[in-house]
Amino acid sequence: MLTRMKHPLLSSRSRSGFTLLEVLVALVIVGTVLIACLRSVASLAQNSSGLRATMMANWSAENRLAQIRLGHEWPELGERNFPCSQGDLALQCEEHVIGTPNPSFRRVEVLVYDPIDTRRRLAKLTQVVPNAP
Repeated sequence: MLTRMKHPLLSSRSRSGFTLLEVLVALVIVGTVLIACLRSVASLAQNSSGLRATMMANWSAENRLAQIRLGHEWPELGERNFPCSQGDLALQCEEHVIGTPNPSFRRVEVLVYDPIDTRRRLAKLTQVVPNAP
């Protein structure tokens, strides 16, 4: 009877760890996952910065409208620009005062822009102001 003898190197190799190809495939998968995670973290940071700027712009517009309301101002018709920084964020505000069909009221629009990119409007708030005696 012939018995088959197993080669000692083959039997020990089949029982040992991973092959080089398996390790390389695993590294490619892990690298791909890490790159995707880094991209998502960068995207979250950018979105957080944009949300912060929008929130600060809304506060600036609300501050101007509250100043008009609390000071019982009767703003002149027309447009004006002024800096309206909020915290450490430099902002540029634009105020439009528009007449209404009722001469006792005026519509005030406050638009807030990023001073670096003036085409990027961050906020727009509108309020109707009565002519208080």
